[in-house]
Amino acid sequence: MIYIFGHKKPDTDSVTAAISLSYLKNAQGQKTKPMMLGHANDETKFALSYFGVKEPEYLNDVKLQLKDVNYHKGSVLHHHKSIADAVQYLTEQSLTGIPIVDEDKTFMGLVTLKDLARELIGGNVKRIHSSYENILSTLDGKALVKIDEEVEGDLLIASYDSKTILNEVTFPKDTILLVGDRKEIIEYAIKSKIKMLVITGDKTLSQELIDLAKQYQVNVIQSLMDTLHTVKKISFANYIETMIVRREAVTFEENDYVDEFVETNNKLKHTNYPILDKKGKCLGLLKLTDLNDKKRKQVILVDHNECAQSADGIEEAEILEVIDHHSIGSITTSSPINFRGMIVGSSNTIIYQLYKEAGISIPKDIAGLMLSGILSDTLIFQSPTTTEYDKEAGNALAKIAKVDLEKYGFELIKAGTSLKGKTKEEILYNDFKIFKIKEKNIGIGQAITLDFDEIKKEMNDYIALLDKVCEQNDYYAVFLYFTDVIKNGSYVLYSSKGADVLEQGYNIKEIYPGYYLAGCVSRKKQMLPNIIDALDGK
Repeated sequence: MIYIFGHKKPDTDSVTAAISLSYLKNAQGQKTKPMMLGHANDETKFALSYFGVKEPEYLNDVKLQLKDVNYHKGSVLHHHKSIADAVQYLTEQSLTGIPIVDEDKTFMGLVTLKDLARELIGGNVKRIHSSYENILSTLDGKALVKIDEEVEGDLLIASYDSKTILNEVTFPKDTILLVGDRKEIIEYAIKSKIKMLVITGDKTLSQELIDLAKQYQVNVIQSLMDTLHTVKKISFANYIETMIVRREAVTFEENDYVDEFVETNNKLKHTNYPILDKKGKCLGLLKLTDLNDKKRKQVILVDHNECAQSADGIEEAEILEVIDHHSIGSITTSSPINFRGMIVGSSNTIIYQLYKEAGISIPKDIAGLMLSGILSDTLIFQSPTTTEYDKEAGNALAKIAKVDLEKYGFELIKAGTSLKGKTKEEILYNDFKIFKIKEKNIGIGQAITLDFDEIKKEMNDYIALLDKVCEQNDYYAVFLYFTDVIKNGSYVLYSSKGADVLEQGYNIKEIYPGYYLAGCVSRKKQMLPNIIDALDGK
C-alpha cells in the first residue's frame, strides 16, 4: 500500500490533493490510499460533505515498525507438540528459539536451543508428560493398545532379574515401563494397572498379552529400537510446554517501532523475540538478524516537501513521488524520484494536468474536491499566487462538478472563516507551518476571518500565546496572519522578536499588533519571502 498525504496542518488543498491523486494512481493500476496527518478544518469538512466524500484516515507516522520487518511470521509451536518436533522445526527453519502457543495462539513462553540443552542434560528426564501419539511418533513405534490420549507418569526400566521384580518391586499406577521380551514381567506390570508399557526390540507381543492389557486398561506401544535407544529418545516425546523456562519472555507487538526495539535489544542482548498482536496472540518470531530485511513504507507527498511539515519518521520511509507548488525544501531521498513542481496556486492544479496527460476522466465528486483545493489556496483567484493554469483548471473542474464557481467559492471560504467556539491555540495551529531560516525556526500561522474586530478584543491574549509558543518550542519568532478575503489583506500579530522582522520585511517604520497589510494574502508569496528577506538582512 502506498500512502499519499499532505502536510501536518491539513488544509483543503492538501487533503483534496491527496484524495484526487490517489484516485488517479489507483485508476492507473497502483494501490494507494489517501491519508491525513491531522484533523480536517471546517472548510475542508464543508468540501468533503458537499461532494459526499469520506474524510481520509489519520496517519500518525511513517516510522519503521516491526510489521515492516520480514520476521518469521507464523513460526510458533503448539504447546502439545513434542520436544522432538521442536528440535526438528528449529533445525529445518534454522532457528535458535521458538514461541510456544496454546490452541488460540496465545503466547505461553519461549523455548530456545539453550533451554532444551540445559533441561535435557540437567533436568528431570524420568518424568514423562505427553500424548500417546507423541510417544508413538518419537519412538517410531507401533500402536498395540491405546487407552488414553494423554500419558503422564514416571519412567522405569525393567533391568532387574525377573524374580527380583516379581518379588520385591511394586509398580505405581503412573509407571511407564520399558521392558523387552519378558513375558512374566509384562504380565505382572499389566495386572498392576500401570499407565503404559513400552516393549523394546523388534519382538511381537502375543495376542494374549494384548487382550490382557485391554482388560486392565494399560496403554501399550512397541518400540522397534533396542532398550538403549528407546531410553535415549523417549524423553523427547514430552510436551514442549514442559520445557518452557521463560514464561515471562520479552515480547514486542507488531506495531512497535524498530528504533524502540533496537534500543531495548541493546540492553538485553537477546537473539529471539516473540511478536504478538494487541490481544496477546503470537504472530511469529523476530530474530535480531531479521532487521536486515525490512521494507520501508512507501509514500507520495502532496502540497509540501519540508521534513518539518511531513509525517514523523519520513526519513525512514521510501518517498516515491512529490507533487507540490511550493519552493524546494529539506526533503531528501536515497534514489531518484518523480518530482512534479509547478509555479501555480494549488497542488490540485498540477494534479489536474496529470489527469489530462494520463487521459483519465475526472468523476464529479473528485472534480469538486479538486476545485475546492484550488479555490481555497488561490482565495477564489484573488491571491497573487493565482496563475492562468489555476483559472483554466478551476473553470473546467467547476463544469464537471456542476457548480457555480464563484458562488461555491464564497460558500467554501465562508465555511472556513468562522472562529466561533475555537480556542486561540486551535486558531493558531489550524494552518501553521514551521520554516528554518538562517538556522532560526520561524512559525507562521494563517487564519481566514471576515471580522477582525472580534480578534482585537483579545489581542493581548493572542500575543501572550505567541510568546509562550516561542519559548516552549525554541522558535525565533511566531507570526499569525488573519486574512480577510473580502478586503484582500491581512492583519498580523507577532511574538516579541517579530516586530523588527516585520518592520524590515515590509519596510514599516513602526509596527503594532493588528497592523493591516493591504494585498497581503499569500503565505508563500507575501508572508514568508518578506520574513526571509528581513532575516537575510536585505
